[in-house]
Amino acid sequence: MTALPVSPDTQALAEPDAMPVTTRDGARFELLLLAPASSPRHVLYWLPALGVPAKHYLPLATALAADGVAVVLHEWRGIGSSDRRAGRRCDWGYRELLEVDLPAGLAAARARWPQAVFHIGGHSLGGQVSCLYAALHPTAFAGIVLVASGAPYWRRFRRGAAIGSAYVLAPWLARLCGHLPGRRIGFGGNEARGVIADWARSGRSGRYAAAGMTVDFEQCLSELQQPVMALRLRDDWFGPSASLEWLLGKMPRSAHEVGVIEPADLAGHPADHFTWMKTPAEIAARIAHWVDRRNTAFATPDPHSS
Repeated sequence: MTALPVSPDTQALAEPDAMPVTTRDGARFELLLLAPASSPRHVLYWLPALGVPAKHYLPLATALAADGVAVVLHEWRGIGSSDRRAGRRCDWGYRELLEVDLPAGLAAARARWPQAVFHIGGHSLGGQVSCLYAALHPTAFAGIVLVASGAPYWRRFRRGAAIGSAYVLAPWLARLCGHLPGRRIGFGGNEARGVIADWARSGRSGRYAAAGMTVDFEQCLSELQQPVMALRLRDDWFGPSASLEWLLGKMPRSAHEVGVIEPADLAGHPADHFTWMKTPAEIAARIAHWVDRRNTAFATPDPHSS
């Protein structure tokens, strides 16, 4: 998962606004903000895939801003601009991401655009965490956007047995090394033991839980009523249709709109888990259209509700 596409046009992208954020436990990172020329009506708070720095989504954010949607690119703890790095003396899990980092980032973003309607979304793991956070804060967002995402449950993959074995081996390797050496093994970044333990648990069981949190995520997801837009990449074996269906099935009260992205939508590039990031214009256009069509009547939530 570390073989990320690099767009030759990256240098020509609009310059993002880097907003520093400090969390209540002292962690620091930067949000990257891109907005249309006029004051935005809609904001998409975007969560990256596992191990992917926020800056790799600047082409998507630029395209969305051109279509009238402001974008806030979140930075995962331990990645990119974050001042933390996973190791034996520095560990965290889903709890810190959901209870510490995301509230801090969203509070800063809402302070920038207090009158805008916020949506949350993400790529791969970022899409999953978006669903979990929205389920914990069911009135905070107008909707959820998923791109190349789905639940990691091993039974929903064609190579399920091998993937199931990885969910056993990855936490063991992370404990042995003090962190998962993702850059060395070609999966994710250098990830915290706690994140890998929480991720692998959901992959083995098909259910979401987080160490240190007593909330019943499955119950919260089942009660969520915000609409969901999901775009699946046709040739994405990391996010097959069965994986996406398993995730969406946890939210039966949410209206789901699912689309499939073909190579023709990406200027002929492969429609796989990462290559879409080079040419995201069609994906951005679909997201912007859905956001405007489905959510114009959504009341702006209390900024403190996140």
